[in-house]
Amino acid sequence: MNYILFDGDVRNALLPFTYTRPVADIRIGILTIREKWEKYLSLTTTTITEEYLEEKYPMVEMAENIMINASFCPTKSLVERVKELSNKQAIFKGDDVIAFFTTDTQEEVNFDEYTQIEFEEELIQVKNTWDIFSLNGKAIQQDFDLLTEGRKSQAIPDGVQCVNKENIFIEEGAKLTFATLNASSGPIYIGKDAEIMEGCVVRGPLAMCEHSVLKLSAKIYGATTLGPYCKVGGEVNNSVLMGYSNKGHDGFLGNSVLGEWCNLGADTNNSNLKNNYAEVRLWDYQTGRFAKTGLQFCGLMMGDHSKCGINTMFNTGTVVGVSANIFGSGFPRNFVPSFSWGGASGFSEYKLNKVFEVADVVMKRRNILFDEKEQRILEHVFEESKQFRNY
Repeated sequence: MNYILFDGDVRNALLPFTYTRPVADIRIGILTIREKWEKYLSLTTTTITEEYLEEKYPMVEMAENIMINASFCPTKSLVERVKELSNKQAIFKGDDVIAFFTTDTQEEVNFDEYTQIEFEEELIQVKNTWDIFSLNGKAIQQDFDLLTEGRKSQAIPDGVQCVNKENIFIEEGAKLTFATLNASSGPIYIGKDAEIMEGCVVRGPLAMCEHSVLKLSAKIYGATTLGPYCKVGGEVNNSVLMGYSNKGHDGFLGNSVLGEWCNLGADTNNSNLKNNYAEVRLWDYQTGRFAKTGLQFCGLMMGDHSKCGINTMFNTGTVVGVSANIFGSGFPRNFVPSFSWGGASGFSEYKLNKVFEVADVVMKRRNILFDEKEQRILEHVFEESKQFRNY
């Protein structure tokens, strides 16, 4: 069977992260949503996404296809139901379609002609940017159970203090030195070749993906994920770094999401709670205004390739787009458009040739090529986001 993950109607609500990736490639828990589905299905998937992303994320369509709404994270029982689908059957959760079996082209699907099956069990659905950190604890637990079932952890090294060690899993090649791990409030997963340096204090749930690093004396708690090759120091609470991003020094990051190839300068701090304890509003790309989140705690949302200088301060509920470069004293605005250069004193447009120069250098450090395919994606995002750069 051919399985295709589609963005659905949540794509714009997940900007700026979906500027540069399909919904399926958002990381929540330990794995990306695509990796979760492929692990359960034991098959590779392709994607229906925005046209400018298709070169990097192509779709393979066959005579018979099962389409899966990528905003839903799989469970064992859901995957069983998906595998049982036959032609003209669809699984729904309320008004949202989860998956359907079709021999039609995309334009021909009419769900009034389908047998509609209601899925009753609770599922993780990523519909807003803040869901990525808000639901991260549940997602870590699900992924931990999936990845560790029937497997034995590497031994916990001497000198590492542990609470609830049966809830700690260490992959091959990981290094831990004189750290404190408390897994009483959630699992701790330490990926292949990851490292926890001396003096780190960790309270689960925590997911560290391959080659991620916790630097000396870091303090990590509250359902946090470090994607592949992330480096983190200081204090981090309930945040997701999708991959290849760094917060290498002291400073606080809380209730936040960073995309890939981001870098926070030393002593960068974000607020995750308003002084009056009021509900946090976040920039909404669809309406072009700030919208309610229903959250009291909400920090920083930063798109791929964005950076900030030392001592940067972010207000509660700040959204930073793709390839922004922020520096200087004071608080920058709560919405920093993609390809912005500056800070509290004002912004100008970050020129594409300079963006490409930095991206090339940064990605080469991880032996990844910044090729023409990546350039074309950023060129499209540059044009698509131009409407917001009204400095």
